[in-house]
Amino acid sequence: MAGETHKIRVRSKGPYVVEGGIPLVRKEQVVSEHGEPLTWKRGESIPCGDDYVLCRCGESGNKPFCDGTHRSIGFDGAEAPEAATFAQRQVTYEGTGIQIKDDRSLCMHAGFCGNQVTNVWKMSQSSDDTRVRAQIMAMIERCPSGALAYSVEKDDADIEPSLPKEIALTPDGALWVSGGIPIERSDGRILETRNRVTLCRCGASKNKPLCDGSHKDIGFSG
Repeated sequence: MAGETHKIRVRSKGPYVVEGGIPLVRKEQVVSEHGEPLTWKRGESIPCGDDYVLCRCGESGNKPFCDGTHRSIGFDGAEAPEAATFAQRQVTYEGTGIQIKDDRSLCMHAGFCGNQVTNVWKMSQSSDDTRVRAQIMAMIERCPSGALAYSVEKDDADIEPSLPKEIALTPDGALWVSGGIPIERSDGRILETRNRVTLCRCGASKNKPLCDGSHKDIGFSG
């Protein structure tokens, strides 16, 4: 029933099992005339019921839903060992009034961190300018995977955008899970629960179940 505990379970060698009536929607990028990502646009809601199963192997004929193809292709789906927490993995770039936290292992290459002229790492050197600092914050908040985060002071908690509990299907890309939904690995352990995370649905990530941008390398479509 809707309203029950939200959870995503990873099945060994199989799909994602979604429980608790989590909304499934489409989201796509709004880009500039130069193809630079600017923000996200919410698309249609996808009918799915309270519990549903999403493809993880990348080969379903009924994407984004699983149709059992993982069995016929011998999908491995082995999950990478969870290496510590975001706070332990992150590299920090200090600016004026902002601390940029970066974990490259989570990057899905959505592209919000830069444009034709600069990127958030270079901009940190000019963050004494309020307009630059505000732009850095806006760019980081649009990062779907949470590979980038920020705080105002060094020991402050990260500032996170307010995001709904939902799963967003990105075009030819990952599943964007937002709102702090627990994700249970196939061994029963819970991944570090975060406001933003992206799950692999192309089957090629080396950081399963998390996306590492491999969908771009293999030309995934779906």
